[in-house]
Amino acid sequence: MKRAGLYPKLLLSFLIVIFVSMTGVGVFSYYMSSSELDKLIETQMSQIAGNAVHHTDLYLQSYERSMVSLLSNVEMKRFLDLPADEKGYLYYENRKMIKESSIDSVFIRNPEVAAVYLMSFEGNALTFYNDTLGYSFSQEETRKYAEMYKQASKPDGSLAILNRSILPDQQNKTLTLVRQIRGLSSPNNRGVLAIELRSAELSSLWKGMDLGDNGYFFIADEEGTFVYHPDRGLVGSKLSPKLKEQVLQAGNEAFVSGEGGAERMYMSRRSSFGGWRLVISMPLDELQGPVQTIRTSTIVVGALTLALSLWLARRFGISITRPLQELKEAMRETEKGNWAIIPVPEHRDEIAELMKRYNTMVGRLSELVDKVYQAELRDQENRLERQKAEFQSLQLQINPHFLYNTLETIVCYAFVRDSKEISEIVKALAYMLRYSVQTNLEEITVANELKHVMLFIVVLQHRIGREFELDVVVPPEFLLHHMVRLTMQPLVENVFQHAFPDGIEDYHYIRIDGGMDGDMFWISVEDNGAGIEEEALAQLREKLSANRLADVSPQGKAGGIGVVNVHRRIQMVYGDQYGLSIESQEDKGTRMIMRMPRLDEKREKQDKRQELQGVDTDERARGFDG
Repeated sequence: MKRAGLYPKLLLSFLIVIFVSMTGVGVFSYYMSSSELDKLIETQMSQIAGNAVHHTDLYLQSYERSMVSLLSNVEMKRFLDLPADEKGYLYYENRKMIKESSIDSVFIRNPEVAAVYLMSFEGNALTFYNDTLGYSFSQEETRKYAEMYKQASKPDGSLAILNRSILPDQQNKTLTLVRQIRGLSSPNNRGVLAIELRSAELSSLWKGMDLGDNGYFFIADEEGTFVYHPDRGLVGSKLSPKLKEQVLQAGNEAFVSGEGGAERMYMSRRSSFGGWRLVISMPLDELQGPVQTIRTSTIVVGALTLALSLWLARRFGISITRPLQELKEAMRETEKGNWAIIPVPEHRDEIAELMKRYNTMVGRLSELVDKVYQAELRDQENRLERQKAEFQSLQLQINPHFLYNTLETIVCYAFVRDSKEISEIVKALAYMLRYSVQTNLEEITVANELKHVMLFIVVLQHRIGREFELDVVVPPEFLLHHMVRLTMQPLVENVFQHAFPDGIEDYHYIRIDGGMDGDMFWISVEDNGAGIEEEALAQLREKLSANRLADVSPQGKAGGIGVVNVHRRIQMVYGDQYGLSIESQEDKGTRMIMRMPRLDEKREKQDKRQELQGVDTDERARGFDG
């Protein structure tokens, strides 16, 4: 295959790419779609089961409220306080009053109520029937059923639901709601109130549920007995042990069971009344019908698309290889160094675009050569600027030892004449001069720059004849951070020259601050002086953006050399993305911010050791010169 032509390689590559991509997309789409459909089905079944539980609970809660209204009936409480086996006038009088005041209204409002029982633990009982064949209970039956209801209910008076009736002909047809109640003369429970509901009425709650052609809904109690089922013949029967175990273990999750010969999916929810389980059951093959349709359509569409893609790939391969042969012959001429322009054919396809790009490449080559030339010119210009700055620095180093020794001599004379002022100013000048002409380090620590500024303030105080204190708020952790040497003092000097034109007042201040802004380290010099006019500020910012050192005029006056050259020197050391920025408002003051890169901890420690070594050498040299 290595020596095969371009056409078979293209055809094989297209075949592999098309087959792999279509297979991957088809398989992925099928599994993703089936997974999403399964989740959707489970979500829908969960919502249906949840709604069914919710409506069932609301349905039973309404009857619980009806029972609460009956519990407040004084005649019922008085009936429970009757002596055992009472069958006299009080018995029938209470029965009449209870029926007229409460029971009749309950039957009218709730036709699904089949019967109401009021049984005392003393053996007295009242039974009321609504369109149901009545039944009279004997004394023994009354005591038996009262005890049964007592055992099935709770002493705190909460509602209990039973899925059985005490009427022989109503078994598996009704639900019984039971509560223990107190009498009128005692705080203890004296009997039970029971209401039987026709369970067939529950089916009206779930008529709106769409469970497909073969899906259904049923209710089972904690014992696995069907409380409700579409097939009335199953009401009262038991779930199979396997299905009961699956329903209880699955909790609220869906599960698949093959009970009954066909696999079905079940989703159950637990009701808050009676511990019932409301279960939805749907055939698995009916639920997976959309997934089967997706799988079939994916295979058919994939096969047709593959055949069409192979035909298009063949046509496309021929359309590429044929003009490439022509381009190949033309490119051989360029191998000889002949950069002639290739004629572009009239038709506009990918190969014609390739020829056009080739011609563009030849044109761009000449442009790139010109750009390289211009870049070399700019680099040379930057080197000239750096040499200019170094030359300006070298001008300050003319015979420094002679100047040091001369200043030391002046200090000796000042000491002899007992002139502390002269001694102080000369010592400051000597340090500043020695600091200014150092050329072994382009960078210095913030602490050294601050010391240089403080000595400048000492000299300045003698010049202006009054004391002036700087407000230095640089955090201690930044004092050993590096910055460009001789950049802070020119900014402070610029403040005294321009910010306080009418002289220094007591409210004037100069604040030096520093900090970190991301990967940027900054030092600011701020004053509350006269500020800068907008036009002058715009001109100064324009000079800063020119990225050139300030020139000295023929008359020897510096055209902004202090501020502009501080900006440019920072850029020469760290790069054009750093430098000086100025913020100012007229009559409100000026803030000049030097921005430099943040140094990592390892480099800071290394530079600190080098600086300490340099300081020791300088101290020895100064002692020798003195």
